Formats: sequence, structure tokens, C-alpha cells
Amino acid sequence: MSTQAPAFIRFQPVYQTRVWGGRVLETRFGRVLPEDETPFGESWEISAREEADSEVVGGPLAKKTLRQLWSDPDLKSSIFGDAAPESERFPLLFKILDARDKLSIQVHPPASVAEELGGEPKTEVWYIAHAEPGAELYVGVEPGIDEAAFREALEEGTAESAVHAIPVVTGQHIFIPSGRLHAIGAGLLIYEIQQNSDTTYRVYDWNRIGLDGKPRDLHLEESLKCIDFSDVSPDMDEKQGNLICECEHFRLERHVLSGGKLLDEVNGGRFAIITVVGGKLKAGEETFVEGDFFLVSASAESDLPVPDKDGAEILLTTWP
Repeated sequence: MSTQAPAFIRFQPVYQTRVWGGRVLETRFGRVLPEDETPFGESWEISAREEADSEVVGGPLAKKTLRQLWSDPDLKSSIFGDAAPESERFPLLFKILDARDKLSIQVHPPASVAEELGGEPKTEVWYIAHAEPGAELYVGVEPGIDEAAFREALEEGTAESAVHAIPVVTGQHIFIPSGRLHAIGAGLLIYEIQQNSDTTYRVYDWNRIGLDGKPRDLHLEESLKCIDFSDVSPDMDEKQGNLICECEHFRLERHVLSGGKLLDEVNGGRFAIITVVGGKLKAGEETFVEGDFFLVSASAESDLPVPDKDGAEILLTTWP
């Protein structure tokens, strides 16, 4: 018989080294990183990838992985709810990105070409947890840039001028559908919610050398099959009330818990992944602070973390 799902579940992060990363997970969030000087660019907070399967921390499900929770019919129903998609694996991936340097200019394949290229489609949303002064995102193309013009820019080493740059500040967000050309600039800390995919085609990498001392691989032809050249000069998105974005894969909301407003009120009995943007939430001996992620079970009726006296700000991700 399967164990009854607890009201909320915490997972062990999986840290990923990246040439463009840093140590902000340590200095800002007080995380203990696996190595003393390695640049960690990503923390996979909740992941059901075969190569990075999140493990439950504490409670009756301790040491079980997210893939095990999803594959157990009883647990899947009580944790993820009736609205959960009938997919073979948990369909979302949650990350923190620490960009001390620019990421490559890249694209993720739309579903229409992903199978042909041997990859997986990947749509995502970025929430700017912290932006240093002057930080930018590169999203979409500049006016007049089609495939031929972009090829020419790549050949001439002027690819940066063909990609649309957007200045950003803390608290903004932007939706990145598959096919949208993009890169994260330096000096940004980002919460990323995405499809469960790890397919990225790099088209330009600033002539950078990787951690192994060699230039990183580029995927020019694959990228050009994926890039949406009609995506010209996009801007940062605006939220509608509490709704940040909704697509066929997920719904993302932002809530401020203060003045007596509690998590169970805004969640309303849904499965959710909570990201703490500010303040604190507590449940017994458990405390969740800025940068923490946890899962709320669809069957939870009580015992959810509550904000402390100064309140809390959260992101709430659930099924669309």
C-alpha cells in the first residue's frame, strides 16, 4: 500500500556547473555548494530528469524521487491531482539560474521540428529574482533580420547586433516559447519554470572557451530550423492581476501573503509548486525563505506552511 501524501514536500536541489555561472546560490541564499570554487550556474530545484531526479527531503516520503512519486498511481493522484496530464513523466522542470556572464544565444525546438532534430520541445518562463544595474536579456530579433541576414551576421561576427536586447529590473518576467531566440545577460538571478526538456541549440557563444578549455559546440543548422524570425523586438510581459502567464504546459501566479492571507486560501486545493520570492513561510520545524521551492499536494487540506509576521511573496505554479 502506498504512503499517504503529505501536505507539502521539499526536494534536494541538484547543482549544475556552468562556465557562465557563479556562487550567488551560496552568497545570497546561504546554500552549501558541492565544491568550493566551481561556478554553479543552475540549481535544478524540482526535476524528473533521468540524469537529475529530485529526491524528497524529510517526511514519510523521504528518499523517494520525483519520478517514483509520479509513477505510483495512488501517490500521483493524491499529490498531483486529477488535472495532472497523462504523460509518462512529470512534465515540468524548475530551476534557479545564476548568470554572472552572458549565456549563449540559443533556441529551443518547437514541437513541430523537435522530433526531426532528435530533441525535445521546451517552453519556459523567466522571473527576474535579482537584476544588477544595466542587466539585459536578449530576446527575439531586431527589425529586418531574417534567416539570410542572421546567417550573414553570424559569418561577420556581429550576431549580437541582430538579437533584440531588453533592459530588465528585479521582479519582471518574460515568456519564452519554443522557437524564440534568446540569451540571458550577465548579472541576473532568474527563477525558471519550463517543460521537462534539456534540448538547447546554441547559435552563438561570444567566442567563449568552456570549462574544459575548448570552444563550446554550436548548432547552427538546427538553430536556424527552429528560430521564429517573425518574433521581432519583443518586450517584457505584464501580469494580469495575480496571473503572470498561462500556456498549455503550466500556469504561473504571483501572490503576496500578508494581512491574514494564507497559502491554502490562494492555492485553493490545487497541486502547486511554490517558489519563495521574499519573506518566510513556516510549518513546524520547517522554514522556507527566499529561493526555496516546495510542492503542495492536491490532497492537502491543512498543515501548509504559513507566512511569518512580516508576510511572504511567492510564485505559484500549477496545471493550466
